[in-house]
Amino acid sequence: MKDGVRSTAWPVAVLGAGNLGSAIARGIVRSGFREPEEVHLTSLEPATLARFADRGHPTGRDNAAAAGAARILVVSVQPADVRALFAELGPALDPERHTVVSTVAGVPLERLRRFTGPGVPIVRAMPNLGIQTLNSMTCLASEPESEAALAEVETLFRGMGETVRIGEGQMNAAVALCASGVAFFLRAIRGAVQGGVEIGFHADQATRMAAQVAKGAGDLLLASQGHPEVEIDQVTTPAGCTIAGLNEMERMGFSAALAAGVVAAAARVETLAPSGEQDTGG
Repeated sequence: MKDGVRSTAWPVAVLGAGNLGSAIARGIVRSGFREPEEVHLTSLEPATLARFADRGHPTGRDNAAAAGAARILVVSVQPADVRALFAELGPALDPERHTVVSTVAGVPLERLRRFTGPGVPIVRAMPNLGIQTLNSMTCLASEPESEAALAEVETLFRGMGETVRIGEGQMNAAVALCASGVAFFLRAIRGAVQGGVEIGFHADQATRMAAQVAKGAGDLLLASQGHPEVEIDQVTTPAGCTIAGLNEMERMGFSAALAAGVVAAAARVETLAPSGEQDTGG
C-alpha cells in the first residue's frame, strides 16, 4: 500500500490493454493503490484477457461496460483507434463522474476534447514500460480547467515512479525521450552486453552486470541531480581505461547517434495521428 493511503473511490478502467496498457495495470496493482478487482481491462486479444482474468481483474471487450464500472479511464489504444473508442463509449462517458487519461501518442488535448465533448476532465500522460516495476518517468499535461483531475492523476502515477508536469506542446518530445527512451537505453545495454561477451563473460552474466550498472548509473544521477559529465569525471582517470573507452565510443558516434535517435522519434510522433482526423468531430 503506497504511503499507507488507498481509496476505493477510484476504480480504474484500462481501455486497450496492449503492451503499455498492460504495464500500467500491473503497476497500479503493484503500487498498492488498487486491488486487481478494481482495475478493469479491455482488449481484443483473448490471451490478454485470460491472463489478467486469472489475476483477478475484470476483463472484457466492451469499453462502454468497462467505463460504466470505473471512474478513471486510461485510454491506451493506438492513435488510429481513438475516434472509434470514444464513439463506442458514447453516453457511457459521464462528465460528472469520469476522468479521461490518454496515453495515446500524437493525439493532442484539443482533438481529444472533440471526441469527449465538454465537461469531461482530460489528462494526457506519457509513462513508459518501467511503470510495471514502479520505475516509470511519466510526463503529464492537461487543460487549465482540468487542474483538479491533473492533481489526482499525478498522485496515481507518482506511485509508479517519477512524474513531471510539462506543457502539452512538449508531449511529443516526451514520447521520444521517456517512452521510446526505454528502448534506446535497452539498446545501449545490449551493446554493452555484446562487448562483455567479447571480453569473456557469458551472455547471461554480461546482461545481469550491464543492467545493474545501468540502473546504478541512473540512480546515481537522480540522487546527485547533477550533470552526467560531473559523474563521468568521478570515474575517469588520466590515461585510464574509462577515458579510452569513452573516446572510442565518441569516435564511433555514440552520443550523436543517441541524440539523433531521440530527435527522429520526436519527429515521427508528429505523423502518428491519422491524416485529416484533426478536422473531424467526435
